[in-house]
Amino acid sequence: MRLFQTVLVLSFFGLSSFLSAGDVDVAPTVEEGIAWYNAADWPTEGKGWAETARPFDRIPDAFAQRVTPSVRELGKNTAGLLTRFRTDADSIRVKYTLLSGNLAMHHMPATGVSGFDLYALEGGKWCWVACTQPTSQQNACELAGGLGREMRDYLIYFPLYNGVEALSIGVAEDAEFHAVAPMPVKPIVYYGTSITQGGCCSHPGNVYTSMLSRRLGVPFINLGFSGSARMEPEMAEMIAELDPALFVIDAVPNMDAPLIRERALPFLQIIRAARPDTPILIVDGRFYADCHIKKGRAAQCREQSEALRGVYDAFSAENDNVYWLGHENLIGEDIDFDATMDSSHLNDLGMFRQADKLEPVIREILSL
Repeated sequence: MRLFQTVLVLSFFGLSSFLSAGDVDVAPTVEEGIAWYNAADWPTEGKGWAETARPFDRIPDAFAQRVTPSVRELGKNTAGLLTRFRTDADSIRVKYTLLSGNLAMHHMPATGVSGFDLYALEGGKWCWVACTQPTSQQNACELAGGLGREMRDYLIYFPLYNGVEALSIGVAEDAEFHAVAPMPVKPIVYYGTSITQGGCCSHPGNVYTSMLSRRLGVPFINLGFSGSARMEPEMAEMIAELDPALFVIDAVPNMDAPLIRERALPFLQIIRAARPDTPILIVDGRFYADCHIKKGRAAQCREQSEALRGVYDAFSAENDNVYWLGHENLIGEDIDFDATMDSSHLNDLGMFRQADKLEPVIREILSL
């Protein structure tokens, strides 16, 4: 445990996760003076299983036919995935093919649904640089230019609600480029709903799991499945194959109170049987932003919360290393009601506030 904490501390205080992660030897394809590096040629961070139908799927082949059809389809979305590299290129280009031509939703922009998001490490802090503005399923474009010929660490987040068939990163042929492996520490596995998947932030780096990863220096595996986090036993068995530093379970918005009482305890018991020593954080569901005026909806949310709290009480009475985060002010209800775009799904402000609420809890659990 001490070694694990030491690696995290070094990463957090700006010595850079890249210094402890290994460079990966990859060869480019050169076209018209641009060296293109296939992102599938080195490991993708945020991916829990190697054996998937496509390089950037989230669901393993072994469970593809066991999970529900909706989870199977959403598992093709690349929420939470990212690739790391280091370059001194003045310009960074991307060439990509998306799985779906549906680039946006009526309540979420194409930059979040289908965009690629570039961050650079500056002064020990991850800073946003650029996001693609997709207008077609296939594209080749400059993601960022005018960067100067300075060696920097970069990462690119993948789309939240689209899949990726192929991605290549392009730099000038004479630029130095190093593919970088994922952070070499145990990840946090976060199981949740459309909110966890990223609904409805403006660009992929703003989903709260990615915010937390940058803040904590810990990789996250985002297992958010829009409308489909319903705690089936098959999902528990799949998740329990992973060996993370922490499991976070945040599925209340997709379950009514009777379903919570029926499924939540067996779900947790399956995970605990497979991972007896791994901490589990149970997150209460956010209340809808209009609960202050819609009393029936508020009553529904209270019923869900009470059902989950009953499960937590029963489970924690029989198991150690189990933690609870309540719904109170999870997205800043004590400040205003501005953290969602439709009373349910979080806007960028809501994502930031939920990250703020989760961060100290995770730090305490993992002694960060």
